[in-house]
Amino acid sequence: MPQIFEPFASEFMLRALGGGVLVAAICAVVGTWVVVRGMAFLGEAMAHGMLPGVAAASLVGAPVIAGAAVSAVVMTLGVSAVTRRGRVSNDTGIGLLFVGMLSLGVIIVSHSRSFAVDLTAILFGDILAVRAQDLALLAVALGVTVVVAAAFHRPFVALAFDARLAHTMRLRPRLAGAVLVGLVTLAVVASYGAVGSLLVVGLLLAPAVAAGHWARRIPTTMLLAAALGCLAVLVGLLASWHLETAAGASIAASSIALAAISAIARRLTQPSPTTKATRAPA
Repeated sequence: MPQIFEPFASEFMLRALGGGVLVAAICAVVGTWVVVRGMAFLGEAMAHGMLPGVAAASLVGAPVIAGAAVSAVVMTLGVSAVTRRGRVSNDTGIGLLFVGMLSLGVIIVSHSRSFAVDLTAILFGDILAVRAQDLALLAVALGVTVVVAAAFHRPFVALAFDARLAHTMRLRPRLAGAVLVGLVTLAVVASYGAVGSLLVVGLLLAPAVAAGHWARRIPTTMLLAAALGCLAVLVGLLASWHLETAAGASIAASSIALAAISAIARRLTQPSPTTKATRAPA
């Protein structure tokens, strides 16, 4: 084994790699739709909106995943109510929910003077502590994500381009929108333990953005985003080991770097308008 890959001789690093790969796959499927629909702010709001449930669960000794799920459900119901009534814009309503949930989380955290370490784990995750049961949970979440995304592919496509057309075609755009919000919630809740609620947004968006420079079809974009996400996990874990940096932050930084490299490479390889005009037939 080359020296650079020696960290994966450790069992905990292999589990971290497996967990990261599963997270990358989940985020690739959901993140592609998030980018296509322009729902980046919703993903960020969902990620940060879990803080009250996670904080409350940690304080009372309950499983943090249960607290995260409860907060995510509250956020989902709130987003659905805001978008259904339409009295304020979607971004405004989601922003108010986001700030409200984040404020509630900070209030809960302020009641404990010894919460700093746990809060760091919530925000940045602890992928090096991934257990076998965590891998099983992520595998189930990936299976559910793929099945739901495949079942609602046509409604999602129609909703992404024209909600009125989706309604005319009887594809139930409201249901499709609610299901898509649910997928974002599932991705955030399932992934936060590995990369944290603050950094899950990076894996949700960056690989899909990077893949979008090279792929045009939705399934192709998802597959390429999954591959790029897995590469970001591998590079991030190796950088974390050799450079002694935080694993979750290193993975997120790697994914953002891949998105930037992809954009630069696409610009360099794409013919300029002047070149196209020169090559055009007379």
